[in-house]
Amino acid sequence: MALADWRLEGEWIKNCSCAFGCPCDFNARPTQGYCEGLVAMHITKGHYKDVKLDGLSFCVTVHFPGALHEGNGQAQPILDERASPEQRDALGAILSGQDSAEGTLFHIVSLIVTTFHDPILASFEFSFDRDARTARMVIPGVLETEVEPIKNPVTGEPHRVQVVMPEGFEHRMAEIASSNIRSLAAIKFETKGMHSSLAHVVHTPMGVAA
Repeated sequence: MALADWRLEGEWIKNCSCAFGCPCDFNARPTQGYCEGLVAMHITKGHYKDVKLDGLSFCVTVHFPGALHEGNGQAQPILDERASPEQRDALGAILSGQDSAEGTLFHIVSLIVTTFHDPILASFEFSFDRDARTARMVIPGVLETEVEPIKNPVTGEPHRVQVVMPEGFEHRMAEIASSNIRSLAAIKFETKGMHSSLAHVVHTPMGVAA
């Protein structure tokens, strides 16, 4: 079956409850034995078929009781309230993995998540500076997360680390940083000083294009 034509380009955040470096990127088990976190994107340029998605944001909060590849995960999509009904349907189709090739990010998520909570429509405050390792996303009453550079424990100076994944299914290169999360909707959790990945990404039906 032919996959629908879609493309998402923009600013990507992955914040979670693990130590800096995200064990998932190294095929290792979660730091605390479970994973709680989020992925979020501000779409600078995007489309699904003939529906434009430029300027919209989305977030997905997740909880996995063990390593992600073991499944049994929960997820809750949070969509930009400015999206039209057609744009909401387009984002839902992309996030569902129905128009993604086998082994790509959204397809994999569709296999490892067993409980999808009802999506939320909400306003987003989204700021992002990959090179400075800073970001902030506020979804009032739903979620707040902040990202700052990892600090040297002796000098307090910002510490810079990049993860490069030539065959990564989420991104090709990310700046690693420190995040706090307060998730208040169906998947409730809080983290302080845990992992963050910040990346510029291009996702397509066939996977990461950049």
